[in-house]
Amino acid sequence: MIYFIGAGPGDPDLITVKGKRCLETADIIIYAGSLVNKALLEVAKPHCEIYNSAGMTLEEIVEVMTNGEAAGKITARVHTGDPALFGALREQLDALDRRQISYEIVPGVSSFLATAAALKKEYTLPGVTQTVILTRMEGRTKVPASETIEALAEHRATMIVFLSGGIIDELVAKLKSGYPENTPVAVVYKASWPEQQIIRGTLQDIAAKVKKAGIQKTALVAVGGFLGDEYELSRLYDRTFAHEFREARE
Repeated sequence: MIYFIGAGPGDPDLITVKGKRCLETADIIIYAGSLVNKALLEVAKPHCEIYNSAGMTLEEIVEVMTNGEAAGKITARVHTGDPALFGALREQLDALDRRQISYEIVPGVSSFLATAAALKKEYTLPGVTQTVILTRMEGRTKVPASETIEALAEHRATMIVFLSGGIIDELVAKLKSGYPENTPVAVVYKASWPEQQIIRGTLQDIAAKVKKAGIQKTALVAVGGFLGDEYELSRLYDRTFAHEFREARE
């Protein structure tokens, strides 16, 4: 059996119970070595075969999984965060489907959720925004024309930008096409890791602060009014608001 596991954002305690159990029973572990915390591998069995996919091609990864399946072994393919986000997951699944090899996906805690926890903020504030955009800047991997930063910024929703800390000047310039310059921004480096670092500012000054801190990789850029202090109280706990589980009170 092959398990695709979301390893969480970095803190070894943030892998799910099911994900950890898969690692403990795996005969083969293939992990994204450039991002996954190696401390997670400490639960591996003594004779477990461990591969770092950072230096492997898609064909090599699929070959290891295919050979493991043919030998009746359990394989854990470990992705950072949750494999559904920027994980190059689909191409691996399709390759296994073509070979009629079954697999299971074990979800994980994404770094964008660890970022919210680090900031101690709620992305969906009443009266501010009820929408969260997860995206990235165009690089060697293209983005659709309808999903440029400029197009998405027009919504002024909460936006979490992955894989873009090293091009902060360009990112900020594009964000300013939709968000006001005084929009709060936070850049979180390695959320949930011991070396976690948070840089706060606005679109006016965040680029300079990030460059001064020397942050280029493994950082998420969070933009939007959710970082501010003005919002409406939720109706969920409003004493005058009735719902299925509670009557309205005067």
